[in-house]
Amino acid sequence: MRFFADRVTEFNRTVEFSGGLPEGINILNPFRGEDDYILQVSSAFYRKFYSDNSPRHLILGINPGRFGAGFTGVPFTDTKRLTAECGIQYTGRQTHEPSSVFVYEMIRAYGGPEKFYSRFYITSVCPLGFTQTGHSGREKNYNYYDRPDLTAAVDEFIIENIRKQIAIGVMTDVCFCLGTGKNEKFLLALNAKHKFFGKIIALEHPRFIMQYRSKSMRDYIGKYLQAFGQATM
Repeated sequence: MRFFADRVTEFNRTVEFSGGLPEGINILNPFRGEDDYILQVSSAFYRKFYSDNSPRHLILGINPGRFGAGFTGVPFTDTKRLTAECGIQYTGRQTHEPSSVFVYEMIRAYGGPEKFYSRFYITSVCPLGFTQTGHSGREKNYNYYDRPDLTAAVDEFIIENIRKQIAIGVMTDVCFCLGTGKNEKFLLALNAKHKFFGKIIALEHPRFIMQYRSKSMRDYIGKYLQAFGQATM
């Protein structure tokens, strides 16, 4: 029998962007590295928490970042949280991602990873990420909405992969959007056209909270939990 975990792993294994990108923008696909270690690690995560066919509600971030899913293949999960909170072994460079800190504090408050992941599936509006090389030569994260020509280049890719991720086995009465600015605006417009979800509930992005509102983190965790309480299970 194929489980939710198998369908996520298959999606990750096959997701690929083959179109053209604006000059200076590079694709970030953690599953297409020199080896398949990230796919192995993420598959172990999904086998642990998603080896069933229970439907989940979808939580959509923006796109994968370098130090979270870019290293683990699991959205909003850096290597520290992957091992300490999820119990998944990881060998290699250790990463610290502030968004991951918030998400796992929230998951603890919800009741822990087993309870949370039995009800929710976190992914992204755009399932692959982007980087841009700065003047110093260092790569930095880039978002699909940061320039209009990039958004246009990945529009059909986003639509196709939202459909594919819904087909993994999620409920569509309500979808949670992480990001109350451009990510929410884009997703609302997309949903108005394609009718993916009955309702979209937007929440402040974890990165925004940790960067600008960290002293109010407990308040935002409460807001998240209250919003997730609206999802019928």
